[in-house]
Amino acid sequence: MRRCPPARAPRNRLRRNSKYFAEGEAKGEAKSILTVLDARGIAVSDQVRETILSCRDLDRLEKWLRRALEVSRAEELLA
Repeated sequence: MRRCPPARAPRNRLRRNSKYFAEGEAKGEAKSILTVLDARGIAVSDQVRETILSCRDLDRLEKWLRRALEVSRAEELLA
C-alpha cells in the first residue's frame, strides 16, 4: 500500500506555532527585565519600557536581563 505524502498544513502550522512561541518567549523575557528593575527600585521611563516591551530579539533581551541585575539606571540597559 502506498502512503500519501504528508500534508503541508501541519508543517505550516508548526512554523506558525513556532513564531507565536518565540513571540511569547520574548514578551516573557521583557516582563522579567521590568520585574527585576522594579524589584531593585529602579525607575523605568515610558520610552525605555516601550523599547524593552517591543523588542523581539531573544539574545538582546537575555543580555538586558543580565544587565538589569547590575545597572543603576534603566537607560544603562540600552547603552
